Amino acid sequence: MRNKILVVDDSRLNRQVLIDILQNNYTVEEAENGLQALQIVEEEMEEIAAIFLDINMPEMDGIAFLKNMSEKECLGAFPVLVVTSEQSVEQVAECFEYGASDYIRKPVNKEFVLQRLHKLLELFEQKNEFKERLDKQTLAIRSQYRLLKQQAIKLKKNQENIINILGTVVEYRNLEGRLHTTRVKGFTKILGIYMMKLYPEYELNGAKINVIAAASVLHDVGKVMLSDEVLLKPGKLTEEEFEYVKSHSIKGYDIIDSIADMLDEEYAKYSREIVRWHHEKYDGSGYPDGLKKDEIPISAQLVSIADCFESLLSESVYKGAIPFEEAYNMILQGECGMFSYKLLECFRKAKKDLESYVKRIEQNEETEAGS
Repeated sequence: MRNKILVVDDSRLNRQVLIDILQNNYTVEEAENGLQALQIVEEEMEEIAAIFLDINMPEMDGIAFLKNMSEKECLGAFPVLVVTSEQSVEQVAECFEYGASDYIRKPVNKEFVLQRLHKLLELFEQKNEFKERLDKQTLAIRSQYRLLKQQAIKLKKNQENIINILGTVVEYRNLEGRLHTTRVKGFTKILGIYMMKLYPEYELNGAKINVIAAASVLHDVGKVMLSDEVLLKPGKLTEEEFEYVKSHSIKGYDIIDSIADMLDEEYAKYSREIVRWHHEKYDGSGYPDGLKKDEIPISAQLVSIADCFESLLSESVYKGAIPFEEAYNMILQGECGMFSYKLLECFRKAKKDLESYVKRIEQNEETEAGS
């Protein structure tokens, strides 16, 4: 408990006057100058309730003492009352600047000294109690934050697992081959990075691009709802069968909608956009909703071109694999439908990165096959 008052004054008589006023209610300790006072504060910091401080003293004056205490951040726990006959307003103002709590002019009056001291002690007690409560609340909030952060990491991992599991299911039923969704994900991320750099109006950033790329593996999830008879048919589809296959966008959207509460808001948003609209075209000729231009979310636009490009590169029951350079030119020449000029510009600039990624995936496949 703080019950000690430190009186700092180079005059023995002045110190005794304050000691006589305070000693009935407090333990009083005295110092002749600022240096002595600093030593006492360092040794008895937890016991001091208040300090009565003279300004003009040898070795270290009151202002230097306050400045030193302020630098050590020692003035928040108890009040410092400046007691002086000094008439200089500037000196008194400087004392307040360095953390003094009150100012009493000599000669002192007993009732006035006790009244000012009790008011300040009451104020500091309330302040310290508030600080203590605030510190406890801060610790509790930090603890809750750490817990929520751990839960968020776990949730993110769980939703990524859900997405990857669904993507794997789709991958094994996909006509384009086992690595279709893997390469679509890689292409989406590469193109997303170029879009972020070249066209900031889409407000993409690294975190968003990672989520879009992760959600891209779900783009054909609706195909799990289609019959093998139509989906795996080796020949050309009838018009009716083609319309049936096109329904995978809506069916996939319904699947994502049914698990949306298991995903965070951003994952759910991008997954819905990609699954429903990755077959939309910039000129409005796509499906299922005939969106055009920037009615198509940028997430779906990125996956759309990544999906088309990867499909050209992959072997399927419909066709053989097309070489990289030929497939690349087919996209630029509009043979896979119209894409935005911004997206095509990103595709042009990303050529080397796309090609390097394809080679890296193929090398990994060869390594796994040989092991």
